Formats: sequence, C-alpha cells, structure tokens
Amino acid sequence: MKKISYERIYKSQEYLSPLGEIHHRALFGGYTLAVDDAVFAMVSDGELYLRACEESAKYCVKHASSFLTLMKRGRPVLLNYYRVDDGLWQDRQRLLQLSSFALDAARKERYQRHQRNRLKDLPNLTFQLEVLLCEAGITNEETLRQLGARESWLKMRAKNKALSMKILFALEGAIEGLHEAALPALIRQELTEWLNALPDLQENHSSR
Repeated sequence: MKKISYERIYKSQEYLSPLGEIHHRALFGGYTLAVDDAVFAMVSDGELYLRACEESAKYCVKHASSFLTLMKRGRPVLLNYYRVDDGLWQDRQRLLQLSSFALDAARKERYQRHQRNRLKDLPNLTFQLEVLLCEAGITNEETLRQLGARESWLKMRAKNKALSMKILFALEGAIEGLHEAALPALIRQELTEWLNALPDLQENHSSR
C-alpha cells in the first residue's frame, strides 16, 4: 500500500506542478501534500484527496464525493478532504482548477491562523488561562498543538497544583476548535481515564 501511495504522490506532483513545488509528509497513516507549508491535499491508500472549500462545494455535491476518514488515537476521524475519482483524473484542467481552489483555501486559513496572535482567541481559552499557559512556557498556538492537551495540562499543573479536569477539556477543545462542552463523549472519557490514571494526583474538579 505504501508503494501505491507513493506512486499517487508522484503522479499528483506531476499533474499539479503548475501550483508550485509540492512536498509530501507522513501523517496518520497517510501523506499530506503542501506548497509552501500550506496543506491542500492528502494521499491515503493510494488515493488523492483534495481539501474541500467553498469553491469546490458544488463539485462535491454534484459528484457525491466521498470524504477521507483516518484513524487518530484509535478512533475514526472524518476529514474535510474529498476523493479525486477516475473522471477527475482524466480531466486534468478541472483537477488543476479544484486543486488551486484547495491551495488558496489552505493558504487563507494558514494566514488567518498566523494572525491569531493570542492564545485567548482560541475556543475556551480566557485571559486567565492564557496567563497560566504562558507561565508554563506555552506562549503560542503552535506550541500548544505540538504538545497536545495532556502534556500542556501537565506543564500547567507543575505551576498550579489545583488545576482542574475542566481545564484539560478546555485545552483539548481549543486544539480541536470546539467549545469544551461540545467535545465528543469518547474524547472526554479518554481524557478522564488518563487523568484518573496519573499517579499521586489530587484531583480538583472545581472550574477555573
């Protein structure tokens, strides 16, 4: 399967070369395709998937496009990437146009993300939580995402022993782009079990 995926990556790089130099990177069992660090497509199990956006919505509906599902931490996650079928592969001009839409959307989101300078602008994160994160050495969104909610929570707890489970949920929600109350039950259960399994932890369920 890896060989098939690499063949698809090379074909994608050839067909979409007008977009610029396309780099690939392994992610969750698949591969991302990016131009200048803007991820606009993915390859999984030998299939190319383009990032869905407003400009490609009509195409996706008209062709009943199937979307990419990957396994993340043992659970299926539906991603906003639609499959390039045989018909689209044969229409290189249309494929390039849709790929260009996907790249433009990726670049726009990346720009907006970089413009979000304050952690408090993320879902769930108040000014007080931003202060606690900064005290723990987590000063930007990129660091928060790299560490993940659990490691970030541990770093914060090293500075504040009274840190609550609610803050762990808030961090996970901030990373996933969700209000903490909207976190799926499975994720909340996983985080709760992880927290309860920590050695010598005096849990404090009070909200901060």
